[in-house]
Amino acid sequence: MSMFNSREPRKFRRVSIYTDENKERLQRLVNEVKRENGELPEEEQKFDPEHLKGTFIKYTPRAEHYKERSHRLGWPFYVVLIFGLIVILRLLISGIR
Repeated sequence: MSMFNSREPRKFRRVSIYTDENKERLQRLVNEVKRENGELPEEEQKFDPEHLKGTFIKYTPRAEHYKERSHRLGWPFYVVLIFGLIVILRLLISGIR
């Protein structure tokens, strides 16, 4: 009979290992009530994008290296520049009329 009775698969339930969302939510509510009663000071921290500027590059050596090199021109530019100068020099020496 078990051939015709198929069990329904278990529902996915995400269990957070590192944080307890219920505990955090409860703590936020407690802090909000304490602020309303005047037990805690008002928290006025707006989002400041200047605060985050440059934090990613500090922790990634590859990005930091790329940023240091970004102001320099690459070798293909110098090859084309030298080739162009040689062409101009030959034209000046041969004398275009």
